[in-house]
Amino acid sequence: YRGSAAGMMRNKSMIKLASELGVALVATKSFAADWRIPGTPSDPQSNGQLEFDYFEELAEVLKSKHNIDLDRSVSAGFSAGGMMVWNLICHRSHLFAAYIPVSGTFWEPSPASCDAPPTNVIHIHGDNDPVVPLLGRPIATTHQGKVPEVLAMYAKHGGYQKTNKTQRGKLSCQGAKNAEDKILDFCLFEGGHSFSTNYIRQAWQTFVKSGVLPTS
Repeated sequence: YRGSAAGMMRNKSMIKLASELGVALVATKSFAADWRIPGTPSDPQSNGQLEFDYFEELAEVLKSKHNIDLDRSVSAGFSAGGMMVWNLICHRSHLFAAYIPVSGTFWEPSPASCDAPPTNVIHIHGDNDPVVPLLGRPIATTHQGKVPEVLAMYAKHGGYQKTNKTQRGKLSCQGAKNAEDKILDFCLFEGGHSFSTNYIRQAWQTFVKSGVLPTS
């Protein structure tokens, strides 16, 4: 929300992480201050189609002009960016190999189900987030979705079953997998509405260990 692609591309920590992983760093930007997704206070009538078109065009450009293999790619976002990522998970899961929404959720009413095939997701959230609480909060005429309900909906949609709990640095994670070995992990850190590149690093490493992403 009110961020910029240019600001992300100046983020030294993200640049360092991309170099460490040997990947391209691509920063996206909403048309206005916020993503035009269903329920957003800035455009409550939006169905998200403009943003979906944007990401589909972006994916095509990355493949055709930059020779980027999207089967080896991850879409990640923080806060409002995490909300956009959840909409991609639910409605355009084919665009990327895996997804990392951080401290984001849907706007209510959250989808009762998704219309895209199940994919690989690691959701990361602060356990005491006052901006996007785990149970959401009202803003203007709408309300943020409840993260546990979103995860339960997606688990049902994809047939995910809980596996083991793990500690990944500062992240306490509950794992889940489905019959196709797609993963749905829910990771909590102690704290509020904050972002760390270490969270992305740890999620990326989990995708590699799970065979979602290649080792190189």
